[in-house]
Amino acid sequence: MVVNQIRQVIFYKHYFEEFFNRQTEKVKEKIDHILFVITIADRIPVKFFKHVEGTDGLYEIRVEYGGNIYRIFSCLDEGRLVVLLNGFQKKSQKTPFGEIDKALKLKQDYFEETHGSHPQK
Repeated sequence: MVVNQIRQVIFYKHYFEEFFNRQTEKVKEKIDHILFVITIADRIPVKFFKHVEGTDGLYEIRVEYGGNIYRIFSCLDEGRLVVLLNGFQKKSQKTPFGEIDKALKLKQDYFEETHGSHPQK
């Protein structure tokens, strides 16, 4: 079966990779599966990919496995490039502001390094 890739996923610096490497093999498999869905789905299911309210273009990739919840912050570049910023294991209902702030800073750094400007809307 041939699958058409609609989007490309890249990592910005080492933050996501360090998070990913700390996970169990089963969690890594689940993350890989969801990232695969993001690359091929015409419309990404909101249960996997959702805009973070109150932010300018920050998205969270949602992963659930074994009763645990994981979030991977990302942004879009040119609409078809998903840039993975940082990830964490969610331990409460609310997403910690420190994690959001870190992701927003990484997003700003990414756009300044790659485009010489602030993020595009």
